[in-house]
Amino acid sequence: MAAVIRSVMPEFGADGPGFALHDVEVDGLTAAYAVAGRAYWVVVDEADRVMGGGGIAPLEGGDPRICELRKMYFRPEARGHGLGERMLRQCLAFAREAGYRTCYLETLAGMTQAQTLYRRLGFQPLSAPLGATGHFGCDRWYTLELGTGG
Repeated sequence: MAAVIRSVMPEFGADGPGFALHDVEVDGLTAAYAVAGRAYWVVVDEADRVMGGGGIAPLEGGDPRICELRKMYFRPEARGHGLGERMLRQCLAFAREAGYRTCYLETLAGMTQAQTLYRRLGFQPLSAPLGATGHFGCDRWYTLELGTGG
């Protein structure tokens, strides 16, 4: 999945400081999400090639009832087939089961397909970021109250 993240983020100009591409967990997703309250899923094709993934974890530096949608990226050839929506629904179902009340996410203005999906599933835009993710390069923020939508 690290290879997917490293190839997709620069496509959207998200390869400098302040982006998830530089998070320590990128090279250790399995260990980072093998803790209570966290989960990460990957999608593979028929040849077992990783096509994308996404996860849920507590929002760093925030209310413990708020989780964050993390590192949900897909290779270009995997987009437009409903994989993102299925992944997002899986993540939200886990978040609800784990007891989170709100799901937060950070993205970029140029990730228009993703933002369309977020809004369609009930995410509401924010005017400023939450928590302390360190992703100061992101310029769009959303939340979803987990009792509704998705």
